[in-house]
Amino acid sequence: MPTVECDVATARERLEDAGVEVESGNTDHERWRASRGDATAVAYDDKVVIQGANPADLEGLVREGGGRAHVYFDGACRGNPGPSAVGWVIVGGDGIVAEGGHTIGRATNNQAEYEALIEGVSVARDYGLDEIDVRGDSELIVKQVRGEWDTNDPDLREYRVTVRELLTDFESWSLEHVPREINDRADDLANEALDEA
Repeated sequence: MPTVECDVATARERLEDAGVEVESGNTDHERWRASRGDATAVAYDDKVVIQGANPADLEGLVREGGGRAHVYFDGACRGNPGPSAVGWVIVGGDGIVAEGGHTIGRATNNQAEYEALIEGVSVARDYGLDEIDVRGDSELIVKQVRGEWDTNDPDLREYRVTVRELLTDFESWSLEHVPREINDRADDLANEALDEA
């Protein structure tokens, strides 16, 4: 359960700007509450406590932005297509900033990889990061997004456009293919989500 020390009025404005509905608190001590996805943020005088299964749904919007981080992503698929999941990790100078993994239903391996990339970059954007270095072990996805390889698959083409649009929100970004062992935490998160499904 993350606790973010911040100016709660500014945090509320960031949430509202992102389209998150903010309500009055439930007690005299709560300034306001907001929910999105599987997370609920509760504001007190000088901090926001985020509860729920996926605090990253709100934490990035509440925190002060800026800075640089690495984003690792991986998709997992049992069968191709088959039951699929995503995993992503955002690593800053002080360690892991946020991470997540969950099932996404039936998909191909490449679709799962793109979904993981989109989710990791979206969370990095919500955290207000200025610069990201994105790393994944899917050479196909990396080279398609960088424009080195084309695709005839209309679904993958659409994913590529979505990723490129998300990346324009950053002052600078890079996207590199890395060996699986460097991407092991994102891989673990995706596979754990499938194992628990």
